[in-house]
Amino acid sequence: MWSGIQTAVELIYPPRCLGCGDLVISDFGLCGECWREAPFISGTVCESCGTPLPGQPDSFRLECDECMKSPRPWADGRSALLYSGQARKMVLALKHGDRMELARPAARWMAAAGKSLLSDNMLTAPVPLHWSRLLKRRYNQSALLARAFARETGLVCCPDLLVRTRRTPILDGLTAAERTETLRSVIEAHPKRRHRMEGRDILLVDDVMTSGATLTACTETCLAGGAKQVFVLTLARVVKND
Repeated sequence: MWSGIQTAVELIYPPRCLGCGDLVISDFGLCGECWREAPFISGTVCESCGTPLPGQPDSFRLECDECMKSPRPWADGRSALLYSGQARKMVLALKHGDRMELARPAARWMAAAGKSLLSDNMLTAPVPLHWSRLLKRRYNQSALLARAFARETGLVCCPDLLVRTRRTPILDGLTAAERTETLRSVIEAHPKRRHRMEGRDILLVDDVMTSGATLTACTETCLAGGAKQVFVLTLARVVKND
């Protein structure tokens, strides 16, 4: 009976590519062309942010120029995609286009990229959104990703572990220093959730990492709250073109 219902649903709503909308074999997938155009990160990467690096990994810690110039407060970080082309379209669709269904496949990609970060008793938490933006947007895309990631990996997710105490201006166009100053004292631990981070590894989840200022503010709050170590995982990473 269930297979018959499923077949009927597929006839009415056939699976379509998450990128271009063309018909595909299964739900929550990409067609061949969109898959080839999606800039998935693989191979040697910066251990702090996940940026692709040339060469092969060795016994030394590998970091990109940006992370060496500005050391990160978190332990390790990874990203699933470069923020360009098809990936940029999907991130913007998730963030501003009500394409909440994108969180499910995105979580699978993030789980593959971040598998080396995971540990027992790790707590997953999203980068918080100020309540006024949440009211306007109706959802926090980072929380959608964190929940989907937790389901994919079996980790525990605390969607309100951190709170943004005041609304900040859009960070696009600001320098790294300006972003850091803008976010100073903006992220706090939820007073009723703070105890959950004590002595635990925390995995912070966000949609995009640009300068890392927001993730830095969140990491510092977690460490101040007693977290053992903090790791970061994003769907996409902005990489500067040389």
